[in-house]
Amino acid sequence: MKTRLQVNIIDDEPDGRDYIALLLKNEFPELTVTFQTGNIDDAYIHLTRNTPDILFLDIQLTDGTAFELLSKFQNISSQIIFITAYENFAIQAIKNSATDYLLKPIKKMDFVISVNKALENIRKNKKPYSGSGDTDMSKVNLPTLQGFKRINISDIIRCEADSNYTVFYLCDKTKIVVSKTLQDFEDQFFNHGFFRVHHKHLINLKHMKEYIKGKGGQVIMTDNSVLDVSVRKKTYFLQRIQYIE
Repeated sequence: MKTRLQVNIIDDEPDGRDYIALLLKNEFPELTVTFQTGNIDDAYIHLTRNTPDILFLDIQLTDGTAFELLSKFQNISSQIIFITAYENFAIQAIKNSATDYLLKPIKKMDFVISVNKALENIRKNKKPYSGSGDTDMSKVNLPTLQGFKRINISDIIRCEADSNYTVFYLCDKTKIVVSKTLQDFEDQFFNHGFFRVHHKHLINLKHMKEYIKGKGGQVIMTDNSVLDVSVRKKTYFLQRIQYIE
């Protein structure tokens, strides 16, 4: 069973921790906050036993600095997003392998960009899906009531969430309904040029014909479907399509 990505928040201001948690709930509901604190001692004890996927780390804490905390570890594999009220800490944050850093007061758009950057790094670091010993990375098995259908990933135009099911739309105009959530396929297809433009839509960027500007905008696919791009995904989406060949 897939586990949700975990987030820890280490900030000496309770209001700051609450604000980050609220932003995550509103903008990234697929992430789970599993730990919060404002001091080094509690953070150290927790991090010796747990490794969150994303760590929000305020540089100035009640009993020291974030850099003092990090110096206690040989390595932390979490995606670290530093938080600071002082821009002059940026260079030191970068030297400590920061995924990004956010200046207080935190702006929502900056926050969304930082979290998306962390999520991209997490997905890049995952091993590509290979099935049960199958080394053919160009195909995927889609379970059906009768067994499974084996299709070329490049033939998938888009995937659409339908409750706990996912509907696949293929180049030959057929549809396949699979009893797995869209989240499962978002992770699986990330390295194949797919992008989740909306909570309901995962698209193959190589089958995108056009992007229409708007608050979030819309994409037109090769099957002539018109799909909304969510506002919170827009910036990251526009960055991502620059690197699609």
